[in-house]
Amino acid sequence: MAHLVDVHVGKRIRQRRWLIGMTQQKLADMVGIKFQQIQKYETGANRVSASRLWDIGEAMGVPVAFFFEGLKEDAGQPAGIGNVPTDMLSDKEAMELVRTYYAIPEAQRRRLFELARVLTDVA
Repeated sequence: MAHLVDVHVGKRIRQRRWLIGMTQQKLADMVGIKFQQIQKYETGANRVSASRLWDIGEAMGVPVAFFFEGLKEDAGQPAGIGNVPTDMLSDKEAMELVRTYYAIPEAQRRRLFELARVLTDVA
């Protein structure tokens, strides 16, 4: 049985990797391990050592603390707000939407954001 902390850290690794568009293979190569080990970390099946977590953070451009953010909220499993799930970033479609959104030039991105706001108010 995977420990809650190991599962949370694994989710954060997967979320960050998806957000920056990195494959498991690329991360594994950067850290010097096999991609299967990254899979095990991401599912919480294997614990990530402190030194390995440091290497993963360096490879993905985040401090080690990033992987523990939201841990207290995860422990309590709060319900989502409205129809937004609490763990929205574990949804591949949501992650792709965020990545695509930030690929849009800033001026157009701002207009798209305003359009989404207006459409939400109308609904």
